[in-house]
Amino acid sequence: MAIKITYFVHGTTTDNEQHISSGWKDVELSELGVQQSIALKDQTKDQKFDVVFCSDLKRAYDSAKLAWEDIYQIIPDARLRECNYGKLNGASSDIVEPMQEEECIEKSFPEGESYEDVKARIADFLEFLKQNYDGKNIAIVGHKAPQLSLDVLLKGKTWKQALAEDWRKTKSWKPGWEYTLE
Repeated sequence: MAIKITYFVHGTTTDNEQHISSGWKDVELSELGVQQSIALKDQTKDQKFDVVFCSDLKRAYDSAKLAWEDIYQIIPDARLRECNYGKLNGASSDIVEPMQEEECIEKSFPEGESYEDVKARIADFLEFLKQNYDGKNIAIVGHKAPQLSLDVLLKGKTWKQALAEDWRKTKSWKPGWEYTLE
């Protein structure tokens, strides 16, 4: 059987509004992020999930709770964290974002991870889903690097394609991206 995954990105954070790349730095949702997360409940009212997984970072966990706390079981999982930018957690996005695309797909951020490291974490999480949630409908609340990893792992994109077609660049946000795990 297949596992249906609907991937949601956490609400806007105070760092997002200041053009900061949080990485593993825990940061609060902004007022806009709180509103976005609450609105997700209504935007997904016609969908049914068996369980909601989220990154264990505060911004993703809070987004999941605001959207579905009284509706679904919410399970935080560290494998769904954003890329660890190491020394650059909390640095300006003007520094971090070019590194994501040019040098840190295979090479780690200083004292952090590479996008390939994130992909390995997500692959491990997908194996966990296969073993425990076959045939289920799963929601995930996470971050940029894990979502791009799903594009590479489940949609067959190259990193270059996934980064070029990222909704953050095309300004094509939507309430959930669909993936199928077979």
